[in-house]
Amino acid sequence: QVQLVESGGGLVQPGGSLKLSCAASRSGFALYRMGWYRQSPEKRRELVATVTSTGRTNYLDSVKGRFTISRDNAKNTVDLQMNNLEPEDTAVYLCNAVRRFISGIETDYWGQGTQVTVSS
Repeated sequence: QVQLVESGGGLVQPGGSLKLSCAASRSGFALYRMGWYRQSPEKRRELVATVTSTGRTNYLDSVKGRFTISRDNAKNTVDLQMNNLEPEDTAVYLCNAVRRFISGIETDYWGQGTQVTVSS
């Protein structure tokens, strides 16, 4: 089992910045992909940004150019630097980690979530 602990959420004004961090407990196996999702009462859970163990990234179109995801494989951590935040970015952000088996089957692990509120 993998436990994910998030930190860094909070209240910020439009145009401001926040950095989210997520640390995964030692699992004894490699985590293929780590990333961040978000959900709000108005929207279904959506992928914000992910990064694989080889550094391949994927971003939600609306955050491209504003958010940057980074990962430390040795420490099993993933960060999300969020700049130029907009009210539409308000949501609970959840850390995600994926273990991929040789068969191709993937197992997801989720953090508890951290609230990000963008408001003046």
